[in-house]
Amino acid sequence: MAKKGGIAGIWSDDDKILEAAAKMRDAGYKKFDAITPFPVHGMEEAVGIKRSMIPWVTFVMGITGCAAGLGLQYWTSAVSWALNVGGKPFFSLPAFIPVTFETTVLFAALSSVIAMFALNGLPKVNPPILHPDLTSHKFALWVPETEAGYDADKIEKLLKELGAEEIKRVSEY
Repeated sequence: MAKKGGIAGIWSDDDKILEAAAKMRDAGYKKFDAITPFPVHGMEEAVGIKRSMIPWVTFVMGITGCAAGLGLQYWTSAVSWALNVGGKPFFSLPAFIPVTFETTVLFAALSSVIAMFALNGLPKVNPPILHPDLTSHKFALWVPETEAGYDADKIEKLLKELGAEEIKRVSEY
């Protein structure tokens, strides 16, 4: 992974950073990120984060697990090893429900975790530490150098206008 730099503005109040994030987006910045120690209601909309596709992955893989579980039981019971046990039909749906349910949950849960790791780009080795208090009580807006029209002085001025208590320039991480 290529190392990059950028600028971070640091705040102490979650309401102020929420306003700053919305104004940052209104100013035309698209690739900036908000770093918060806890979820801040409304931050996704303020930063412009689109809805995750993980629920769709979970749904599709749950249906796949349901079909796989039901298909496996049908194939083993009625096709590959057809034994008439106690007059029970070869395809006995009530008897197949527990395994079908479990394969549905298994496929959906495992695919959700795998999709979450893949979409979040995890695991990240040596993530940057912009400020040690960002994990407890401070908030930051991070603008990477990859932002279109990146101008460090202009961004620093904007962050100060938005109320940043501290500005950190990071040349490389």
